[in-house]
Amino acid sequence: MSIVIRGASLCGETSADILIENGVITDVGTVSVRATRVIDANGLIALPGLVDLHTHLREPGGEGAETILSGSRAAASGGFTAVHAMANTNPVADNANIVERVQERGRQAGYVEVRPIGAVTKNLEGEQLADIGAMARSTARVTVFSDDGKCVGDSLLMRRALEYVATFGGVVAQHAQDPRLTIDALVNEGPVSADLGLRGWPSVAEESIIARDVLLAEYVGARLHICHLSTAGSVDVIRWAKKRGIAVTAEVTPHHLMLTDETVRSNSPIFKVNPPLRTAEDVEALRAAVADGTIDIVATDHAPHASATKDCTWHDASFGMVGLESALPVVLATLVEPGHVSWKDVARIMSTTPATIGRVHGYDAPLVVGSPAHITLVDPTSRGTWSTDRLEGLSTNSPYLGIELPGRIVGTLFNGTETVVDGTLVDAEALRKP
Repeated sequence: MSIVIRGASLCGETSADILIENGVITDVGTVSVRATRVIDANGLIALPGLVDLHTHLREPGGEGAETILSGSRAAASGGFTAVHAMANTNPVADNANIVERVQERGRQAGYVEVRPIGAVTKNLEGEQLADIGAMARSTARVTVFSDDGKCVGDSLLMRRALEYVATFGGVVAQHAQDPRLTIDALVNEGPVSADLGLRGWPSVAEESIIARDVLLAEYVGARLHICHLSTAGSVDVIRWAKKRGIAVTAEVTPHHLMLTDETVRSNSPIFKVNPPLRTAEDVEALRAAVADGTIDIVATDHAPHASATKDCTWHDASFGMVGLESALPVVLATLVEPGHVSWKDVARIMSTTPATIGRVHGYDAPLVVGSPAHITLVDPTSRGTWSTDRLEGLSTNSPYLGIELPGRIVGTLFNGTETVVDGTLVDAEALRKP
C-alpha cells in the first residue's frame, strides 16, 4: 500500500508531500505518484511520531487502571508511536521473562512500539540489583532501567547500577526523591502546605538526590537520566552538571509545565502527583530550561488509576495523572504559544531526543527518504475544552478536564499504518488485518 500526505508543513517549516511505500518514506517534496490513499494535510503540521520515555501501562497486575492495549490506544491518540513502559507492575518487570512479555503484548496491540523499562532493583525494594544483564540480553533488548515510583536511595547500589549499564551503553532513569525527607509528604512544602495543614515535600529532597547521582555518573563514566524534574533548584544542578560534561539528561512532565501547587487548594485529589506540583516560580524555571536545552525532553509520566483511588480524600488518594492524550496540547499551550520553543523544537523534545536516550531506532533522521513512516499530523488551529471524550485509556484521572487546550491530533501513522484517521482512533482489529 502507498500513501501520499499532501502539503503538510514539516515540523512547522517547509510544506511538502510525503510518499510512503511499504511503511517507509520514499519521497519528500512534490510527489506525482498515484497512491492507494491520499491524505490532504494542507494547514497541518507533520511531526515525527512522538516518543514517550515515561509511561505507566500497569500491565501485568494493574489491568483495572490500564492495559498495554488500552495504553497503546491512548498513546496513538496522543500522536505517539513509541512508549517506554515503566517497571512498577505486579509482578515487577525485574527479569527477562516479564520485559519480553510486555514487549510482545505491545507488538500484539499494534498501535505503537512498546519498549519495556527494566527495574534497577529486585521487586523495586532498593536492596539488591535486578538481573539487568539478562534484561539487556533478552529479546526486549532493554536499555533503560528505573525503579520509578521509588528512588534508588542507596548510594552504593546506585553506583553499582550505573557501572553495570555503562558496560553496554544503557541508562539509569532515577526517580529523585530522598525517602527520609519525604516521609508522609503529600504536597509541595511551602505556603500552600502550611495553609492546608498538609505534610510538605521539600524541593531539596529532589535536588539532593540529583546532585549525588550526577557526581556518581561522572565518577563511573555512565549515562544518567533524571525523571520528572520539578524544581528550579534541580534545573540549576542539571545545568551545572552539563557544563561540567557529565552525561546526564533530564525530563519534565506536561503537568509540571502548566500546573502549580495552588491547584491543591481545590482539595481535588486529581492534582495529587509525585513529585508534587510546585510553585509558579518553579514552573517558569522549567519552561526556561526546556527552551535553553537544560531539560532535554518532555515525558508524560502517564499514570492511570481506577476511579476509586482518586475519588477519595487527599490523604488516601493515589499519586498520578494520565497524560498521553493531552501531552502535545499542553506543550503547545505552555511552550509553543508563548514563544519558548518552535515546532522544530517540539520534534526534538518529544520525538528525536527521547528516542536517542531510549535507543529507539528509526527516529534519528525523521521525515526524510528512507526513514520509517512514524508520523504525527497536527491541526495547530484547533482549540477545545478538554473532556473525558478525548481519553482513550481506561482511566480518566486527567487534571485538564474543563481546561481549553490548543491543537488536535488529526492523524498518527506507525510504520506507515494509520492508527488515527481524521482524529479518530482506528479499531484494533482493523490494524491486525493484512
